[in-house]
Amino acid sequence: MSGGERVVGSDRVLAVLLELAEHPGGITLDDLAQRVAGSKPTVHRALASLRKAGLASQAARGVYELGDEFLRLAYRFQDARPETARIEPLLRELATEFGETAHYGILDGTQVVYRAKVDPPVGAIRLTSTIGGRNPAYCTAIGKLLLGYSIHSLGGLEAWLGDTVLGARTEKTLTTPEALFAEIEASAARGYGLDDQENEVGINCIALPVFLEPGRGVSGAVSVSGLAYRRSLSSLVSSVDILRGIVEAHLGAGSTRQ
Repeated sequence: MSGGERVVGSDRVLAVLLELAEHPGGITLDDLAQRVAGSKPTVHRALASLRKAGLASQAARGVYELGDEFLRLAYRFQDARPETARIEPLLRELATEFGETAHYGILDGTQVVYRAKVDPPVGAIRLTSTIGGRNPAYCTAIGKLLLGYSIHSLGGLEAWLGDTVLGARTEKTLTTPEALFAEIEASAARGYGLDDQENEVGINCIALPVFLEPGRGVSGAVSVSGLAYRRSLSSLVSSVDILRGIVEAHLGAGSTRQ
């Protein structure tokens, strides 16, 4: 988190917890205090509270990391989500069928959050995406597809973007509202979203919407992402009916359209 704002009370404890999550290899008390703009005694007291609850631990002298209880709660929550039991078997079949990584994501503000991910059982390079990870919606197949359900005009897109800068993550990233809106409209018209190496060089992606609750609007989207040299964008597009058939076999007829 930014170091410009000093934290106090429960906010201090939360700030320390969130900062620990950014350092899987652990972080020293000195560095942690600097990162959250707190004094060492104050941050140490926050760590003591977190350690008492099992949410932080001391990996070595002066080095702290997230505790096992935090991980247990996170995985327990993920496994208990009603959507998890429905989505993960679907993602496993997609990953096996295509030999590529499958995701389920939702739109959260201007970002896509990945709520589930399954890598193929053998043979493919694992992507760097993680469950709970985020990417800008404007340069992902899931994001552009889901935006089609709420953005219906260029003015609406510009209002949604606000101060968001359409930064070029690759040479193919759409960096103007006009180009992005055209792709959002195209995604809505064809019923699937595409990422033509727009978020990450060498990675193509196709996404389909899913409707987990009839009559309640789009729930999120599932996607298949593959290395461009092995899985061209055109090959993903030509397989869209196979993808749709697998989704509907798991979630019910019409679960990709509403």
